[in-house]
Amino acid sequence: MNTLIGNAPRHPGLWMDMASAAAPVKQGIETKQTANQGLTELTQLCGQLAVLSQQGRWIVLINPPHIGYKQILANANVRMDRVLLVHTKDEVETLWAMEKALTSGTSSAVITWTTPLDARDNRRIQLVAKSALAQGVIIEDVNTHLRDDQLNASNPVAATQLNLSAFH
Repeated sequence: MNTLIGNAPRHPGLWMDMASAAAPVKQGIETKQTANQGLTELTQLCGQLAVLSQQGRWIVLINPPHIGYKQILANANVRMDRVLLVHTKDEVETLWAMEKALTSGTSSAVITWTTPLDARDNRRIQLVAKSALAQGVIIEDVNTHLRDDQLNASNPVAATQLNLSAFH
């Protein structure tokens, strides 16, 4: 039984799936600041997401805001049947969902919208990045600390909305 059959290497750690070796996925986690709820950042990622969605693994969106992301992804030819939406109730669940999606091996990209992270959460993300099996993007919403009147001034659509109330 000690004889080698054919050209196969003996150690199973040397066996390689050639399909996965041909298309390496950029792994790691990137943090981006945004001033428009991640609209620009998502648009920039669309080409990459379209390619990743063809691999048959999930594109996970965690807490996406209402910025028309479905239309943006569809226009970029992202397979919508490979997009998984996750809505969480708080920041703890958001980071947990991101960690699980990045390390499960079933996702090719994970995009998370969140408030700015503190030092402890940043350290946690650095540790997760070491074992990530997918590309991760954290979009930190810088608008969360602005008051409503500042938001309306920066968003002309919101500023032109009518405020109607009942009168007696």
